[in-house]
Amino acid sequence: QVQMVESGGGLVESGGSLGRSCAAAGGASSNLSLGWFRQAPGKERDVVAAISRSGGSTYCADFVKGRLSISRDSAKNTVYLQMKNLEPEDTAVYYCAARFSYTSSYYTTGSTYVYWGQGTQVTVSS
Repeated sequence: QVQMVESGGGLVESGGSLGRSCAAAGGASSNLSLGWFRQAPGKERDVVAAISRSGGSTYCADFVKGRLSISRDSAKNTVYLQMKNLEPEDTAVYYCAARFSYTSSYYTTGSTYVYWGQGTQVTVSS
């Protein structure tokens, strides 16, 4: 059983930066493809970024492209999300997620992920 433990998040002013991390414990993390999702009040869950199990392939959603980077440290079983130039529209609960993968692909569909973090509120004030 894989458990995802998130850290980071909180309140930031518009134009500011924020870092998030998520550690995967209890599983073979070298075979985990990882992703970040967010859900704002009254809206559907959206994929924000995703990374393949090797870290060689990454995806960033168009609405955050240029303002966000995703990376992973396989030795620490951890995935990172760095966000800059945050806007009030980025306010949401952010979740990390994991699924086993035996390919070099990343995955952008939330329903394909099996393990989820508890979610952390990120609020961007104007």
